[in-house]
Amino acid sequence: MFKFVVLCALIATAAAHYSAPGGRTSDDANAEVTRFTADVHEHGFQYAFDTTNAIHAAATGGAEGDHQGDFAWISPEGEHVAVQYVADENGYQPDSALLPTPPPIPDAILKALEYIRTHPQQEEKSTFKAAPARRG
Repeated sequence: MFKFVVLCALIATAAAHYSAPGGRTSDDANAEVTRFTADVHEHGFQYAFDTTNAIHAAATGGAEGDHQGDFAWISPEGEHVAVQYVADENGYQPDSALLPTPPPIPDAILKALEYIRTHPQQEEKSTFKAAPARRG
């Protein structure tokens, strides 16, 4: 669990480096932590921090290895980037308005899938007849 906290801190540091156009600026170089809390115990962990250059991260996790959290920063284009996530037996599952999404499924495909679902394929009876065995 402690390794995860350290990893998140490294991610935040990297995000701070790229949080303004052109990479590191004087604001990033002089960014300060405005809030930091952390608690690691036998039942899990939790941490949260914020910086003066708009970086935020927080997470909680249980002894079973599952955890959830969020992190945010300002992109080089000036856009607020926010990600919420869950990490559990189903893997890492991020959620953000900025993550790419698949295009919608065309109506014709949806209708075809619904038809297939409601009309399961019948097993065909074999009309093949075996030839009589040769004696020889």
